[in-house]
Amino acid sequence: MTRAERFTRSIPDLIGGPLPSFSFEFFPPKDDASEAQLWDAIRRLEKVAPSFVSITYGAGGGTRDRTVRLTQRVLEETSLTPMAHLTCVGHSVGELRSVVGAYAAGGVRNILALRGDPQGGLGQPWVAHPQGLDHADELVRLVKGLGDFTVGVAAFPDGHPESRDISEDAETLIRKEQAGAEFAITQMVFDVDHYLRLRDELTRRGSRLPVVPAIMPITNARQVVRMAELAGQPMPAAVTDRLERHGDDAAAVRAEGMAIASESSRRLLDEGAPGIHFITMNRSSATLEVFGNL
Repeated sequence: MTRAERFTRSIPDLIGGPLPSFSFEFFPPKDDASEAQLWDAIRRLEKVAPSFVSITYGAGGGTRDRTVRLTQRVLEETSLTPMAHLTCVGHSVGELRSVVGAYAAGGVRNILALRGDPQGGLGQPWVAHPQGLDHADELVRLVKGLGDFTVGVAAFPDGHPESRDISEDAETLIRKEQAGAEFAITQMVFDVDHYLRLRDELTRRGSRLPVVPAIMPITNARQVVRMAELAGQPMPAAVTDRLERHGDDAAAVRAEGMAIASESSRRLLDEGAPGIHFITMNRSSATLEVFGNL
């Protein structure tokens, strides 16, 4: 596929196709060794022809320049269709316009628009930049008004940390849809029933927003538990119990983690999820293993 063809590929079209979409998420590397590991993973995962890949945006916009460069490099040097993350955190509207302009100049047309976590982390009050935006739906409108972009948003099957209940989560997603969002990608899904509950609530309210569940293959139980806690979504006991029964047997924990991810992914697809978005942690082997199981 040529660069020009990937320039015009719409992620909503890829998600809405007759077959499930499979996509991978990477984060910008912090040093040369991490960058080598990342590109090894990208090249290995490229061979299975994912629908698209996404590049995350660090807390407070801390990886902004690396995110822009990596997204552009993926477009220039691989056969992959990249989607760039963008958050409101710590940015004025002028700065956000500049980032979107940099994406456009590099040929990137797919953006995941996020409010982002408070700069002090979850549990701290959200404070918008004095010249910035306060909500993700405002960022969606900004991006849509700056050019021919397809815009996705985040969904929270376990509930957003600042949300009262699933009704409020659904209302928030619908506001993003009304602002121009064309798809959503969830936080890590560990409880498939929670994903189905949110999807069905959206459908009941008349939403047509496709919601792609994100799966993170578990290779290190402590790391994933910590990540889930930082995201405000503690892992369910049904998952932690399966991991803890293996104690310090790293190989057994990894095998159980692969089984959990494979089972969850298969059930999600059987229940009609439009695809699976794999959080790779910039490594390929675990993701390829689960992908192969599907």
